[in-house]
Amino acid sequence: MNSRKASLEASLGPIMLRSPIVAASGTVGSVVDFARGGDFRPYGAAVAKSVSSNPWPGRAPPRVTSVGPGMLNGIGIQNPGIEVWIREIGPRIREVPVPIWGSAVGHDADGFAEVASGLQAAGVAAIEVNLSCPNLDDGHLFALDPGPSAEVVRAVRDATELPVGAKLSPNAVDISEIAAAVSEAGADWVVLTNTVWGAGIDVETRRPKLSGVVGGYSGTPVKPIAMRCVLEVSRSLPGLPILGCGGVRTGEDVVEYLLAGASAVAIGTAHFAEPRVGSRIIKELERYMIEHDVGSVRDLVGAVEPW
Repeated sequence: MNSRKASLEASLGPIMLRSPIVAASGTVGSVVDFARGGDFRPYGAAVAKSVSSNPWPGRAPPRVTSVGPGMLNGIGIQNPGIEVWIREIGPRIREVPVPIWGSAVGHDADGFAEVASGLQAAGVAAIEVNLSCPNLDDGHLFALDPGPSAEVVRAVRDATELPVGAKLSPNAVDISEIAAAVSEAGADWVVLTNTVWGAGIDVETRRPKLSGVVGGYSGTPVKPIAMRCVLEVSRSLPGLPILGCGGVRTGEDVVEYLLAGASAVAIGTAHFAEPRVGSRIIKELERYMIEHDVGSVRDLVGAVEPW
């Protein structure tokens, strides 16, 4: 076994990351609060929970439930709005030992652009455009249509000088078509992917497990779905950087996403069960790289072997 130190540095479009793992939006709160109990040193970046131009109350409870090995949520992106976010979170961003990315959401392109501008003013390092949240009240999902998706990304691109990533949905019929549209509109990378539409029923009460009935399903069971998306997009758009996301809980999961074509990998639902999961995952990734004589994370990207 080679004992030399493996390089964890990764590149995601214009961004250099000290580590290939990223804390996914919606699972580490505003990041600044989560930092009190979590450890962000193993991460290359952390994405704050999505924020909109005006306050959103979110859905009524119940809005989070376990479903077998996965989790179902229908929170509805509850957030205080960008003005409050700038005032309360902005001054604390530099306290956290990891680059913080903001996540923008909105009802239209102008709303996304307004949030992106505000997030830049607050001091975030990059903008993630959340096109794929599946639990807004009207059921609208930008990420299912290349036209509206591109319109939003173009508006955000015009509103900020920061690097921009677009978070897409596994529910899209042709995710490569959506990825191509947002890339052409100015996205520096795509996040593949978000939660899968899902639902559950409590057999004792006979009521849906979520007040909104349908929500986003996440956790280990969605990994093969997200992996399929990464493979499809990396093959059809080989020059487009990808942040893989979905069901990651081990170093081996990270390796698998990298081999499929992701340049970096986001960890989400695993944080709820293990807030310091990043430390363990990085140790497992380093062990794999040493045992397999891999000198750099970048050597793994897209290195899947064909049959």
